[in-house]
This record gives sequence, structure tokens and C-alpha cells, in this order.
Amino acid sequence: MPANRLSMRKIKEVLRLKWANDLSDRKIAQSCNISRPAVANYVERAEQAGLSWPLPDTLTDAELERLLFPALRKSSARDRVPPDLLKVHQELQKKNVTLFLLWQEYREQHPKGYQYSWFCDQYRNWLGTRDLSMRQTHRAGEKLFVDYAGQTLPVIDPRTGEIRSAQIFVAVLGASNYTYAEATWSQSLPDWIGSHQRSFNFFGGLSELVVPDNLRSGVTKAHRYEPDLNPTYLEMATHYGVAIVPARVRKPKDKAKAEVGVQIVERWILASLRNHTFFSLTELNQTIQQLVLKLNQRPFKKLPGSRSELFQSLDKPALKALPLTPYVYAEWKLVRVHIDYHVDIEGHYYSVPYRLVKQQLDARITENTIEVFNQGERVASHLRSWLKGGHTTLAAHRPEAHQHYGDWSPERFMSWAEKIGSATSQVITVVLHERRHPEQGYRSCLGILRLAKTYSDARLEAACTRALLLGTCHYKSIESILKHGLDSKPVVVEEESALPQQHENVRGSAYYH
Repeated sequence: MPANRLSMRKIKEVLRLKWANDLSDRKIAQSCNISRPAVANYVERAEQAGLSWPLPDTLTDAELERLLFPALRKSSARDRVPPDLLKVHQELQKKNVTLFLLWQEYREQHPKGYQYSWFCDQYRNWLGTRDLSMRQTHRAGEKLFVDYAGQTLPVIDPRTGEIRSAQIFVAVLGASNYTYAEATWSQSLPDWIGSHQRSFNFFGGLSELVVPDNLRSGVTKAHRYEPDLNPTYLEMATHYGVAIVPARVRKPKDKAKAEVGVQIVERWILASLRNHTFFSLTELNQTIQQLVLKLNQRPFKKLPGSRSELFQSLDKPALKALPLTPYVYAEWKLVRVHIDYHVDIEGHYYSVPYRLVKQQLDARITENTIEVFNQGERVASHLRSWLKGGHTTLAAHRPEAHQHYGDWSPERFMSWAEKIGSATSQVITVVLHERRHPEQGYRSCLGILRLAKTYSDARLEAACTRALLLGTCHYKSIESILKHGLDSKPVVVEEESALPQQHENVRGSAYYH
């Protein structure tokens, strides 16, 4: 079955967790929110294709899809032997034995036997109404539960007196209940990722799984069975080698540890700070860290020892080592290539190969770089610019000089403008001349010319006449003239404006021929 871009991302995550993290199919299925048979199927297909981890850097999503899904194969449903359900039930009582493992063993003995879904249905029907729920236990180093407290703390700006509410992030290790807490200004993605990184450093290692609630910053689409993780959150998990397993919607057992941890932090830390006044986030966090230390050292009431002692004996030895380099925060954004072969990222335009015009690409945005990907393959990389309305263009991305590509060219815009009027033609000429590369003016030209559809050719010609007199030949200026009806009003100017005849950036009419 052909896979789209999202499913290929999940398949890569399955292979990473299986081959790099050595997780069970059940854990991988929970992390990626797919069925365990699907996990086994993807791994089997990858093995048959001769793949191993890490995947080659040159392997694109399209090539991976062709390797994994060359064709569908039909299977026979004859001579099916039913499983021994009593034996299945007895085997399930043993440690680490799962229905999927038993089904695999059944299929090894009976290759033409029943499918996994039928196998599970028959077992559950046989089991009847017996209650199989049991008290949750957590293996050392297995899970880190993360969430935000419902309560916030006020912080006063000493310069303005403004009061801001700080959010409280809480992380709890499953086996030892060892707790971390900190304050951030928001629950936005940068703060969410940063809190994870600082909690990993606090614990001095990494658990196998991170279990968040369905916070919007981490889970872009909350769903009981198949939530979608934010690409930045998934990239962070890949960097640290952990699996993200969001708590299921309306399943309180999935996040009980986090909710208890939050409750303890609210009672033992936040409540004790109710009468304190803080004037900076740093001051608040310093106080929180002192109280977190006391909380972890406080003896349990019903158990021997404390959180710190259990952490040293249980979780700490089982945690994985932190990577040598910290994760570099990056946001992902879907972008569409405009007719000028540039993509718009926060008001600045970055070039991509012109053959990708009108296609939708993935942009990875860091503090210093912009990377653009097409089906997992990087097609452009730029230093980040904060100049609004500016262009960053690589010569290699441009089409050959003065040749048409796609349906657009300077000649087409000028011909279109001439049909509307001489003033419109002059404005388009100015827009094309004032750019280093004519293609960088295509967006403005297209926007200006399309105003005729909204306001008529005559009004656009009048607005362009006014814009030429005022020396404001820009889309926003012309749109404002039309929007406020200024195209019908006279312009009083002291000196007649004219287009410059000589300028270092003016190419002349021969440029386009």
C-alpha cells in the first residue's frame, strides 16, 4: 500500500525504535500509534529489502517507499487450524509474553492460520467477562511522565509592575517517583521542548519512553488511537533516542503517575510559595529547585526510603546516557513554492530549485538556518535572515538567464500590464527593475495585476498613475489607494515625478529581449 509523507515518517520511527533502541513491537506500536502487526510488517519488509539502521543519508522517502512496498501479495485462507485458547491463556501469565508473540508462534506452526485480529477476538470471547485490569507497575528506567500543573504562579515585572503567570512543568520517573519541576512563561512549543531538555539534564540520563498528556505543543492531533506528534517533538525524541507515547484520551490510568506528581508539586511546592513575591522567572526557578530537592529527599510515609534513594538504586542505573551534543531547537513548517521559486518563511523569501514551483515542501527552521526538504530530501539550505520582505537567492536555483520557466516571465507580466494601461505598465517595469533578479518581483507583479479583477482595469490604471506620481510603486500602496478610493482624487505634487533614466540597477528595455 503506497505510503504518504506522514506514514513514511512513522515507518522510519518504527525502524529506529526497533533497530537502534531495541524496543518490543508493543512499545513501538504505542509510541507510533499503529498496530503491532503493522510494526512487524514494516520491520519484516525493511529486512527483506536489506536495510539496516541508520538508514543511508541518500535514501529519500520515495526510494524507501519503493523498497518497502514493491507490490501487494495475496495469501491463502485454506486449512486454518484454530489455536489452543487455554494454552494461550496460560502462556499469557508469564513475564513479557504477549498475544502478538503467541500469535507469531501460532503462525509459525500454522502458516495458513488465522490473522492476528481474529486470534485476539477469539481469545477475548473465550475469556468472557473476566476483569484483566491490574495495578500498574513501572520498570526501572522505562517511563518518564511529563505534564503541566493546572496552577500557575504570578511573577511581577519590576520595571512596569505587570503581573505575568508562569506555567509549571512537571516530570516524574515511573519507578522511583523522582520529580523535576520548573517554571516557564508559556506552554508553547519552544518552552515545551526546552523543559524536556532541562529535565533530561536534571535526571542525568534518558528513559526509554516519555509519556506526555495530549498537549497541543507536543501532539498536533489528539486521537484515542492514533495521535500525530509535532514534527519538532518527534525530531527531539529521535535526537535523544527516546520514544514518545502520548497518554490516550479519556484513559486516566495512562497518566496517573503524572497527575499524582503534579498534585504533589502543587501541594508541597506551589502551595508553600503562595505568599511569596517573585520579580523574575530566574528567581522563581531557583526557589523551585530548592523545594524540589527537599521533596525528593523527604521520606515516604508508607514505604522505606525517599525518592532520591529510589532514584539512585532503581532509575539512575537503568537510564540511557545523554547524547554528546544537545538538541538544536527547530520548527517545521509546510510551505508552498511560489511562481518566483521562493518560499515565504516569516516574511522573508528563500529560494529553492525552480523546478519545484507550485509544490508543497517541508521547511526546517532553526535560529540560524533554513532548510527545505522535498519528500525527506534536502533541496535548499540558507542562513536565516530576519529582514522582512527581503530575498535570499542562490544562483543555482535560478532558471537559465531570460528563459521562460513554467508559465511566467518578465515579458508576460509586461504584456499583461500593457493591456491595462501605460501607467500600470510603468509600475510593473519599476517593480521588475528594482529587484536584483526579476523573478523576485513576480509576487508583487502578480498581486498588482490581480487587483484589476477586484477593482476593474480602469481603477487599477488610475491607482498606478497616482502611485507613479507619489513614487510608491508597491503592492500594498496600490492596494491601499484602491481600498480607500483615492484613485479618483487628484494628487497635488510640487514637482513632476519621473522614472529614473540611469541607475546601476536599471537594466534597460534591451534586457528582456
